[in-house]
Amino acid sequence: MQRMFTVRAVCLRRGAGVRWKSDIGFIGLGNMGANMAAHLVNAFEGRKLVVSDTARAHAKALEEKGAVWEEAPEAVAERCSTIITMLPSGPVVDSVYAKMFPLMQNGTVLLDASTIGPVAARSIAEKVAGLNKGITFCDAPVSGGVPAATAGTLTFMVGADSDEAFAVALRYLQLMGKNVVRCGPVAAGQTVKVANNLLLASSMVAVSEAMLIGTKLGCDPKTLAKVLNTSTGRCWSSDTYNPYPGAVEGAIPSANNYKGGFACDLMKKDLGLACEAAEAAGVNLTVGGAATKFYGDMSKAGMGGLDFSGALKYIDEKLHK
Repeated sequence: MQRMFTVRAVCLRRGAGVRWKSDIGFIGLGNMGANMAAHLVNAFEGRKLVVSDTARAHAKALEEKGAVWEEAPEAVAERCSTIITMLPSGPVVDSVYAKMFPLMQNGTVLLDASTIGPVAARSIAEKVAGLNKGITFCDAPVSGGVPAATAGTLTFMVGADSDEAFAVALRYLQLMGKNVVRCGPVAAGQTVKVANNLLLASSMVAVSEAMLIGTKLGCDPKTLAKVLNTSTGRCWSSDTYNPYPGAVEGAIPSANNYKGGFACDLMKKDLGLACEAAEAAGVNLTVGGAATKFYGDMSKAGMGGLDFSGALKYIDEKLHK
């Protein structure tokens, strides 16, 4: 049953004389965002879900459920006291926020679920603080992919500067995720996320190579996957999101010619953020560096729009001799 909350329970302290508008905004309705936003429609009594994207077609299903469309981020800022963003890159988040800043109410809550890296998250937090509007900003990148976004079982990695800020973020994030973890102050969520995706990308390339070795030497893919997934090589890239078509059950991209899911180009972007974080930390990447080059090469080969599990297809068709 969908949880309902009243307006009174959600509002933060706000400055005297401020006209308080309490709708919830969600900007960015791609493969992840649209499915995340669906869990917020009609979730709070007396509060509309206001959605925005570069393409209104992405909002059609949400509008049919009761969401309200606004084309411009500025309009979202004017009518919403809580705004969630799920956008493709740091520069896009920065641009959208810049449009909204002049129109934001005192005490607005900003939750950014995009993957933008810790450097960009700290930069945005500094700009928010400079507004002197009592705005709460938390970075809250996600893990779990489209299936988890659809099921409402995402993991949120949250960077929040106070217990109060995290408690406010939790009210919204728990409707879209199963695991909501405060990783530390602002930008800590981004740090954990890029570390996770560095590991994820590396493991996906390794699983792709393992599955190709086994099947080309005569192993049945389902049997191979079953053994791997009950052995020490087991990982999410193998047991849940296996890149070999038909090796595991489920509506995953490898069962759909690598369409949908999390694009190679997005993984390439995240790996760039991981490299940026590694440089700041003074960590020399070896396997991670190889994975970064791999996804860059896959993109250059014209496969940037495929799901990142298309690594197997790239190896088999472009690199296999």
